[in-house]
Amino acid sequence: MHRHYNGLKTAALFGGIWAILLGIGAVVAGGKLIWLFALIGLATTAYSYWNSDKLAIKAMRAYPVSEAQAPEMYRIVRELSTKAGKPMPKLYISPTDAPNAFATGRNPQHAAVCCTEGILRLLDERELRGVLGHELMHVYNRDILTSSIAAALAGIITSVAQMMMFFGGMFGGGSNDDDRPNPIAMLAMALLAPIAATLIQFAISRTREYDADEDGSKLTGDPLALASALQKLESGTARTPLAPEPKVVNASHLMIANPFRAQDVSRLMSTHPPTAERIKRLENQAYGREISR
Repeated sequence: MHRHYNGLKTAALFGGIWAILLGIGAVVAGGKLIWLFALIGLATTAYSYWNSDKLAIKAMRAYPVSEAQAPEMYRIVRELSTKAGKPMPKLYISPTDAPNAFATGRNPQHAAVCCTEGILRLLDERELRGVLGHELMHVYNRDILTSSIAAALAGIITSVAQMMMFFGGMFGGGSNDDDRPNPIAMLAMALLAPIAATLIQFAISRTREYDADEDGSKLTGDPLALASALQKLESGTARTPLAPEPKVVNASHLMIANPFRAQDVSRLMSTHPPTAERIKRLENQAYGREISR
């Protein structure tokens, strides 16, 4: 178990996001639709899980590359996946100057790792190895599944909450006042549920980033390489941020570094932990110091 108990944190956060979804079902129609909302959540989660390897790749306009096209990337990923005793994912490159990388796919057998052209120019081989180790551990820890489920549930909660706001009367369904939902409770749920779900989704993403940093550095045996890469990425993404297009925003939680302008994203609403905190943890790991919880 990780010393900072990120697995337990993730489980607790998932419990919170499911509680919000079921809470909406409890408020609407006096709780009669709670199972409907549970089924909607499961269906949305299943769809997001099955298609997770396509959505982010498409959003970044990435293309598959052969070993002849990306020999360094292939060499590093083959070495690390062999060391981990896991399947080697498909490799992609995104034609953008913004330096970043991400992993996607529903499981280690159907996974992809993508680097942007910008990150391949920015990092040296040692730093790139640190980044690819991080991304591989997202795959092998099944973090893509975790983040996809969180995003799907947050999305359905937001959509249902919007429906509650504008079409609340249609949800009542009852012939008398006892069967109709409490309008104050519906309004409160419609306003607060999307905010709470989004905050939990982002907290899950930040938690999984810490684990991928730690586990990826164990795989490469070089925590300081990833720390150096993160420092460069902090500056590189500030110079060349991605435009916050909807498809890119939806995929941003998969990326190793926040791809948008730092001033546009508050710490609470960020899908990524602060870079300084990640670097501090990696330095602690490199020098054998206790990693804070």
